[in-house]
Amino acid sequence: MSAPPMPTDPTRSSKQRKAPPRRPPPKPPKPSRSARHPAVTIGSGIFTFLLFVFVGVGLAGWYGQRAFTEPGPLTTEKVVNIPRGAGVRDMAEILEREGVVQSWVLFVAGQKIARPDASLKAGEYVFKPGQSVASVIDTIASGKVVLHQVTIPEGLTSQQVVKRLMDNDLLTGTPAVPQEGTLLPETYRIHRGMTRDAVLQEMADAQKKLLATIWAKRAPDVPLKSPQELVTLASIVEKETGQADERPKVAAVFVNRLTKKMRLQSDPTIIYGIVGGRGSLGRPISRTDIATATAYNTYAIDGLPPGPICNPGKDALMAAANPPKTKDLFFVADGTGGHAFAETLADHNKNVARWRAIEQGAAPAQSGQPPAAPAATPPAATPPAASGR
Repeated sequence: MSAPPMPTDPTRSSKQRKAPPRRPPPKPPKPSRSARHPAVTIGSGIFTFLLFVFVGVGLAGWYGQRAFTEPGPLTTEKVVNIPRGAGVRDMAEILEREGVVQSWVLFVAGQKIARPDASLKAGEYVFKPGQSVASVIDTIASGKVVLHQVTIPEGLTSQQVVKRLMDNDLLTGTPAVPQEGTLLPETYRIHRGMTRDAVLQEMADAQKKLLATIWAKRAPDVPLKSPQELVTLASIVEKETGQADERPKVAAVFVNRLTKKMRLQSDPTIIYGIVGGRGSLGRPISRTDIATATAYNTYAIDGLPPGPICNPGKDALMAAANPPKTKDLFFVADGTGGHAFAETLADHNKNVARWRAIEQGAAPAQSGQPPAAPAATPPAATPPAASGR
């Protein structure tokens, strides 16, 4: 028989009761073997790194694009010369120095990244105020350089034309002297760094084109056998008068003389026969000069000289190809810069006497040409066409 259970003391405190044993906290789950693999750890690091890189590149790209297209520092329009042989870095440093771009680094980076196919060309360029780096690159890649003008007056020899081009410091190169009469006097557009050969070629092409047009429209009765003879006659007309309205009249005198088999007796041909392409005699023509035979001295030879004596302009070429119908065979300076024309030797001698009086002090001559011997004492069989020149 079992003992009866002990009675419970109701007055016993709960704190006095024995506390049940505490359970240990649960252990964290062990990572899987795949999570602990080195490849996973490395991959996680790479991903984090790439995330930072992509964010950084994005921010840099945003900033670069903004800097590439925002207005530049230039406040006024400016012309900048990019010399031949300059690389992208050289160009960038020049542009930064001239205040066109804020930083040469941005220019180089922008060209390499945003305009890798842009071919940057040397030359002078105009940059506008506030022009962005992107616009600056496009301007240089366009090749639209600043254009200048060079004017070649009518009547210069080819040697004189070359000298004029050599005096222009915008041009480069040392060209050979072209054949006389093959260049068209005109105003041409050039750019810094352009070669003188290129300018001469442009002048020659223009002359050839114009000459073909004028020759095709020449008067049928003009006693000229070739375009070369047309240039030769026009060159004499060009040197005989500087007044545009007189060129047709002068051309008519020489055409009339050619038709009548009279010698042209033009003073400028004497000068060319003595000095050639230098062009200027530097003194008045003397009687000895007139009497000295050269291949170009039309006081001593029949017909036209062997070639042009200068490069005639368009007006002289047109006058020689289509002279007016006149009977004039003579002309002489009249003291006003122009000439007095005559059909007969008697009238011509009167004009010469008037010119000699002007020479002796009655009034200064304005033609600026050296006088020849008086018409009363011609060295050739026929009277001079143009004494007093």
